Amino acid sequence: MPPSALQLVWPSPEHLPGYIAALERGWSPNNLRAEAGREELALIRTDPDGFLAGLVDREAKGPPIALPTGGTVPRLPGYRRWLWDGEFCGSIQLRWQPSTNALPSYCLGHIGYGVVPWKSGRGYATAALRALLPDARAIGLDHVEITTSPDNLASQRVIRANGGVLVEEFITEPGLGGAPELRFRIDVRELG
Repeated sequence: MPPSALQLVWPSPEHLPGYIAALERGWSPNNLRAEAGREELALIRTDPDGFLAGLVDREAKGPPIALPTGGTVPRLPGYRRWLWDGEFCGSIQLRWQPSTNALPSYCLGHIGYGVVPWKSGRGYATAALRALLPDARAIGLDHVEITTSPDNLASQRVIRANGGVLVEEFITEPGLGGAPELRFRIDVRELG
């Protein structure tokens, strides 16, 4: 399907079976912690309504976030939307700190996204990011930062296609893997 067929949907009972199927196929919504997919399956089996409610947490009331190397950090306000073209395609997340563009050092970017492998190459990540950027402006951000690894050329194309400009190459904190990353910035002030 063309990217124009893509929708961003709110996590809901209607769309949950598609999400579960992706997790059962081994996809993880967290590119730093592959085990997050299995953890989410366990949460869904225990409390599907609570799981869905936790994906939209604008007040950061949920539990702390687990780091790849262990330990936890405070949750930021944010939410996840699911990519949908008639079936589940991936997810995109927006997170922020109220009244500032700044993020704590343990948060690599305002937006994170992932497309399931069997739907990649269709322009869905580019379309999803484009669709989410007005949300960032609506919550008061002037710009968003998005990071990706230097070898993830597909993600770099997605970010650049949406106006992303490379601002730095850096090494992540040890708790986030201590790996090289690229930080891009997208100005959202001109969006509607």
